[in-house]
Amino acid sequence: MTNPGGHGVSALCRVLGISRSTYYSWLAARPAAAARERAEDELAGEIRRIHAGSRGAYGAPRVHAALRRNGHRISRKKVERIMRERDIRGITRRKRRSLTRADTKAAPSPDLVGRGFTAGEPGRKLVGDITY
Repeated sequence: MTNPGGHGVSALCRVLGISRSTYYSWLAARPAAAARERAEDELAGEIRRIHAGSRGAYGAPRVHAALRRNGHRISRKKVERIMRERDIRGITRRKRRSLTRADTKAAPSPDLVGRGFTAGEPGRKLVGDITY
């Protein structure tokens, strides 16, 4: 490996405060890291294709399931990480809806308690409330 300043590996490692074996192990790991990045880029292309096929609706769990159906052996967490790093997000198309709808034509319930919630003895006034 050539250095722009013409300095040796020993001098550079001494200045950086690392051992030469650390430098050489880093240098040896570079081809594996490059191959891993290439594989992840290919996988990201497949994820984008699946995501686009769902019109952007699929998130990591569904994309993971589709990848598994296509024969990829991959963990869901790796799919999540690749989608997060490349800013691929699923969307929710469901509209919020309430569980109950008020009947606008119905007469309101009469106030039998008269807004007085204190009772002289237990069991005389029983009230309830349904709140979202």
